[in-house]
Amino acid sequence: MFQADKVSKQQTAFLRKLYLAHLIDDSQHNLLSLQKETGMPRRTLQDAIAAFGDIGIQVDFIQDGRRNNSGHYHIRTWGPINSAWVGTHLEQIRTLLFSDI
Repeated sequence: MFQADKVSKQQTAFLRKLYLAHLIDDSQHNLLSLQKETGMPRRTLQDAIAAFGDIGIQVDFIQDGRRNNSGHYHIRTWGPINSAWVGTHLEQIRTLLFSDI
């Protein structure tokens, strides 16, 4: 896959999108729950989710209540990405993303 010492910013951004898409596809998440699960800043999460379309992933926000943030994200389609591959390589992706933490 990727070598930990040679991961560029672009590769990190790509892996972050794959990781977040996997989490969203695996269970119901909103920004707060993703923040708790990943430790990533809210703005980083928002930017990554907003950029899912850049790699073909389509995501919706399902409103569950009256408040704007009451709800969860839902992956409509992974597009050209193989979600099974992401699941298989999840530990490697996690290690590359969080090795500096």
